Amino acid sequence: MQRRFGTCVFLASRPKFLAASAAPVLVGSALGYAAQGQFHTLLFCLALFSIMALHAGANMANDYFDHISGNDWVNKNPTPFSGGSRYIQEGLLSPRATLAAALVALVFAAIAGLVIVLLTRSVFILLLGLAGMSGGFFYTAPPLKLGYRSTGEVLIGLLFGIGPVYGSYYLQTATLNLTPLLPALIVAVLIFLVILVNEFADVDADRAANKRTLVVCFGVRAGIWIYRVALIVAYGIAVAQVIASPLLAAAGWFYLLTLPLAALAIRAVNSSDLTTHGQYLASQITVLLHSIGCLALAAGFLVAA
Repeated sequence: MQRRFGTCVFLASRPKFLAASAAPVLVGSALGYAAQGQFHTLLFCLALFSIMALHAGANMANDYFDHISGNDWVNKNPTPFSGGSRYIQEGLLSPRATLAAALVALVFAAIAGLVIVLLTRSVFILLLGLAGMSGGFFYTAPPLKLGYRSTGEVLIGLLFGIGPVYGSYYLQTATLNLTPLLPALIVAVLIFLVILVNEFADVDADRAANKRTLVVCFGVRAGIWIYRVALIVAYGIAVAQVIASPLLAAAGWFYLLTLPLAALAIRAVNSSDLTTHGQYLASQITVLLHSIGCLALAAGFLVAA
């Protein structure tokens, strides 16, 4: 019974998607190594563990609070990428157990973060960690419920894009400058697209629960154009990387190699498929683009090193 409970908790954290939080740490750390010429393995491992635990805790907290709001209960079109883990709805975990597991994961994230702060004595890392913990929990938790107030997509771009890229770069270099800005923006756009594309399947449930996502606020067609423009902007940033600095150029070129995958994404993001029950090809391609795009950036920085 305990083994089954532990398995349910592990799966409720949605481990398949925790790579989305590991990716920006890889990007920032690789850039830091390229810039500094040395690598702090312990700080890298602690950062990786902390952000993945934070992500797991946020996922389970979202399940709990989306249960409280009724969002996941009225969702008739859950996919492997959206609609929550469904463990509460299927009776595999109680709401109380889900919340408890979320808090335990967040405590582990906080402990690893505090160790990093003690090792670096950095106020910047402390503030970054506090922002990450608060944003992850209050994404769906009251009273803020940020994901319900048309701010969730941008918030995730900050928490799982710009913030961890800058934080992991700082851990390797102990410096704050504009060097990570362009790659951090690309990672932020990629995770923004992942969140956005998953909102199309949830639009009816989100509207019923008064969850004001971008797709709910502006509609499916406008949401598609937001997706397309943001995707194009990411490649414009990659071109700027190539031009801006020899340190960033290889990563920019490597990212531009993902253009064929972006073309597939644009084709998959259409109003008929996005609103069809059981259709989630666009989500699959967007998640793949995020993973490959981040790996391409990291690989480019390693080449530069």
